[in-house]
Amino acid sequence: MSSENLPQSPEQPPRKPRVAVVFGGRSSEHGISVVTAGAVLRAIDRTKYDVLPIGITRDGRWALTADEPERMAIIDRQQPNVEQLAESSEGGVVLPLDPADREVVYSEPGSVPKALGEVDVVFPMLHGPYGEDGTLQGLLELSGVPYVGSGVLASAVGQDKDYMKRVFTSFGLKVGPYVVIRPREWQQDESAARKKIIDFAGEHGWPLFVKPARAGSSFGITKVDDLSGLDEAIAEAQRHDPKIIVEALLRGREIECGVLEFEDGPRASVPAEIPPVQSHAFYDFEAKYIDSADGIVPAPLTAEQTAEVRRLAVEAFEAASCEGLVRADFFLTEDGDFVINEINTMPGFTPISMYPRMWQETGVSYPELVDRLVQAALRRSTGLR
Repeated sequence: MSSENLPQSPEQPPRKPRVAVVFGGRSSEHGISVVTAGAVLRAIDRTKYDVLPIGITRDGRWALTADEPERMAIIDRQQPNVEQLAESSEGGVVLPLDPADREVVYSEPGSVPKALGEVDVVFPMLHGPYGEDGTLQGLLELSGVPYVGSGVLASAVGQDKDYMKRVFTSFGLKVGPYVVIRPREWQQDESAARKKIIDFAGEHGWPLFVKPARAGSSFGITKVDDLSGLDEAIAEAQRHDPKIIVEALLRGREIECGVLEFEDGPRASVPAEIPPVQSHAFYDFEAKYIDSADGIVPAPLTAEQTAEVRRLAVEAFEAASCEGLVRADFFLTEDGDFVINEINTMPGFTPISMYPRMWQETGVSYPELVDRLVQAALRRSTGLR
């Protein structure tokens, strides 16, 4: 019998790439990570990708969670958490550690482990330590699973404001005056460490901003107007991170710019301006996520200023060896100089977040932004690159 007469089996449609959206985590930014992931789950194209939501609880358990983004929002000023979304209070998700195997497994005590299928790319919507700082990125490199965003080095540099500023300075980018108090300094001689800050204030003046060196979303930051508030501000910063950074006040306008990786390299969005928030001492967590302070997009800058801050944003992206995306935050000083404050390698993706708003104004919609990030991750290999 001729093979031409044999019944032909129908061709199987190609499998859609599977995206694991990982969120939550052990940092103080757990809640805002859940909110961010909810926005991404709403926007991702389900006709193009299969999606697997995985939440990390505040004690570090990887949980299989409900795919219900409507439950992942701030309601009555209360942040959501992974524990509320987890399918089980005990079950755990395990990523493969063999680069040749991308099968994700879910297990519960007393039950046979269940295979959840292969994962093609991870979208890590984690903010702060234990996720945005290179730790998760290292795990994914060991697993051989591609992921959205920067690699180990850039993620670590982007999380630590001390080393971030050192990198920027080495590449010729302007940074504001700052001083760092490391844990050992504080443990060995509190008086000397405190004097270091007081001497800094004597040189640069009050007020100062006392911050955790490795936190985000404005957690743990205090604006200190005089010596009387210093100890309380140090304690608040150390509650989030034993390493603290103290920055001088820079008088000027707050300007932000988004960077996104395209096929031909990184490009910058139109910039935004964060106007002074009358009801808050500075642009803190409440202003960002609760009270919806309005940023101005695009920022009212001259054509020359716009071109310059976009150039500097891409330069900061390249200086830290970033990939995927970055939000770069600057001060436009009274002297007309752009001073970089920091970068965020996984900026917020909530509906009011500045990063997606800047790209929307530049011509990249929210769903397209999510798609571009996933596609950029799928193009990259893990390992040295």
